Amino acid sequence: MSRGIMSDKLKYEIAKDLGFSEKLDDGDWGDVTTREAGMIVREAIKRAEKSMADDAKANGLAHQHAE
Repeated sequence: MSRGIMSDKLKYEIAKDLGFSEKLDDGDWGDVTTREAGMIVREAIKRAEKSMADDAKANGLAHQHAE
């Protein structure tokens, strides 16, 4: 059994934040456009990068010029 990178919960949360979670209320991803799917992926990447940067900063590993 293969495991997805993003949980359905995270994908739904991001779709909600982006304003189209109503398309997922029936559990069917068929109504989500390619553009919207791309938006979910970009937002997930953005959140992951921020999380990694925050972790690095908290652990004193951030580059001296990083914000």
